[in-house]
Amino acid sequence: MAINKAVKLLLKALSYAGDSVEIETSRRLADLKRLDPMRIFVKKLDQKIYNKDYEVPVRIYFPSEAAMLKGIETAHTWPVLLFFHGGGWVTESVENYDRVCAQMAQSTGHLVVSVEYRLAPEYKFPVGLNDCYAVARELFLNRFVLNVDPDKITIIGDSAGGNLTAAVCLMARDRGEFCPKRQILIYPALGSDYTENSPFDSVRENGRDYLLTARKIEDYMTLYQRDADDRKNPYFSPLEAKDLSCLPRTLVLTAQFDPLRDEGEAYARRLLEAGNDVTLYRIADALHGYFALGIRHLHVQESFDRINEFLSSGEETLISGEKEA
Repeated sequence: MAINKAVKLLLKALSYAGDSVEIETSRRLADLKRLDPMRIFVKKLDQKIYNKDYEVPVRIYFPSEAAMLKGIETAHTWPVLLFFHGGGWVTESVENYDRVCAQMAQSTGHLVVSVEYRLAPEYKFPVGLNDCYAVARELFLNRFVLNVDPDKITIIGDSAGGNLTAAVCLMARDRGEFCPKRQILIYPALGSDYTENSPFDSVRENGRDYLLTARKIEDYMTLYQRDADDRKNPYFSPLEAKDLSCLPRTLVLTAQFDPLRDEGEAYARRLLEAGNDVTLYRIADALHGYFALGIRHLHVQESFDRINEFLSSGEETLISGEKEA
């Protein structure tokens, strides 16, 4: 359903009411998700993985009660989604994404491993990325309690988590320690410039009136970076990578009214041009952040339809769902 004029006016008002990032306020608002009464029914198990001398908390979500009752001993038989949450590298947590990850496990029939990477500005780039990479390495090399088949692992993330997903896959290719077969990027942050100088029309078209503003994205990136030179680093801004060859099969989901839309689609096209297998799909009438809505929301259902198609499909290249508004 298209966004009507009344909703557009409300979105515009809400966007300007908080058109900058105030860290503690943003974190408190994000933490309200912990009040979700349905969280007590989530089937999960907490573990930790070392990144050198730091213990990275991870949470394992089971697709069913039967799967949880069988326990870790049979976990190697399940496919896995390794998930990095969004939040601009500054907010959100495993706790806040409980329901998202639980519905992801149930909707895909996968175990979901959600990573509590360290946040900026207390821990700037590349600390959070290194936490995510360390968890991925241990999972792929079977040094983690799940002991799963590496070919059954898919790395997935939304927004800043999509950025981390792309960066981990680039880093894995460059270091050669493990080889992800699939990645899923949900409205990912992949660029480096959200000012009027941005090369992407969606920053100008959608960067003011649809909750996530271009100014907020700039604020988040400034909090995440150590200095301005980080924005030229492909592990910080994957679109800066000169070589995008030899990367996993990729699904990119973008949202029509998202300032990040065009860069996600540009990344998908560059991956395709570099010889990778790519599926690109734009969710019509969707805003940035829709993936955190309930499973009954049409945009979420549509996303899981595309995710399940991708997870069950073979090595087939497809570019679809890119009609302009």
